[in-house]
Amino acid sequence: MKYYIIAGEASGDLHASNLVAEIKKKDKKAEFRGFGGDLMKAQGVDLVKHYRMMAYMGFVEVAVNLRKVLGNISLCKKDILDYQPDVVILVDYPGFNFRIADFAHEKGFKVIYYISPQLWAWKRRRVKKVKRSVDKMLVILPFEEEFYKRYGVDVTYVGNPLLDEMSKFGSANRSIFLRRNSLGESREIIAMLPGSRRQEVKRMLPVMLKVVSHFPNYQFVIAGVSSLDKSLYKDIIGNADVFLVENQTYELLQNSSAALVTSGTATLETALFTVPEVVCYKATDFSYRLAKWMIKVKFISLVNLVMEREVVKELIQSDLTEDNLVKELDQLLHNAKRQRKLLEDYVELKDRLGNAGASEKAAEVIRESMKPRSYGAVKSLVSVHDWFT
Repeated sequence: MKYYIIAGEASGDLHASNLVAEIKKKDKKAEFRGFGGDLMKAQGVDLVKHYRMMAYMGFVEVAVNLRKVLGNISLCKKDILDYQPDVVILVDYPGFNFRIADFAHEKGFKVIYYISPQLWAWKRRRVKKVKRSVDKMLVILPFEEEFYKRYGVDVTYVGNPLLDEMSKFGSANRSIFLRRNSLGESREIIAMLPGSRRQEVKRMLPVMLKVVSHFPNYQFVIAGVSSLDKSLYKDIIGNADVFLVENQTYELLQNSSAALVTSGTATLETALFTVPEVVCYKATDFSYRLAKWMIKVKFISLVNLVMEREVVKELIQSDLTEDNLVKELDQLLHNAKRQRKLLEDYVELKDRLGNAGASEKAAEVIRESMKPRSYGAVKSLVSVHDWFT
């Protein structure tokens, strides 16, 4: 069978690549094409465009780069029609993938969405679009299944793929990790995870770096990603007393005593490695005001959302200051009672997420849901108004 799969950022590339690997086990004649990254390409996906050329963050940046955004959407539509896949699999990345879902559905292709966009947080009206254009929604957070069922969407909770990654990762050798990255043996590590997109790093890392001088007995290590130029990190770091490692986030977390983490998937990864963390988030003033007006949930971190209460501290927008970061980090490092409670909550978090095997289960559901397709004749239109609604 022919599979067209679309991921638009690093985490989507990771989970899509694992899904491809599992589908290949069940479908020996599977062929893959799509948009994504190096991990998908390594699994045999014929890559049309790399996500590095598509990662636009926030309303302002999308508006500025709208011509490129719409050009990528048009390219994807044309390529799907040329490829004629048996199924289109969309991985998160809602701004792009919702338009492709509408188009693919109208053209008669089966559409499966793996890893739900956070509609439950601030765009619940889009659930109607999901119900109309998506044949099957595969979710990775426990509460998402109930949310979609309320709207009559065909949904299955497959578990969280991060548990798969962690089970494969095993345990990093501390001595090897330290030597490889020229880190000292005597000082404990505090990890900095500023995000995987250029705009996130430029906004978050300068704030995180302000805490370094307050903790001279620790060594601070930044989790970099190779999809971003090293010069970006170096320009921000300047003369700060920190280390930078690339593509070693899990090794870093396994060897860290605490972490400063940009809101996103990394907050859950950090918790699953049982690392005490402070969640950080800062957007442009316009984007933040708009999000605050639209948002429908109490928390922004996946840890707190799954637990349905505050487990990790969230410092958002004006609360993300040097003083607040120093205060919260000091609590994580030196308040034994706080540490014990946090680790107990992390155990409960893992119980709520369930066992590993999300990629395998998702592949099974996809294979079971495959049916003969018919083709429609109505072409989807993309407008500036739709992009922001």
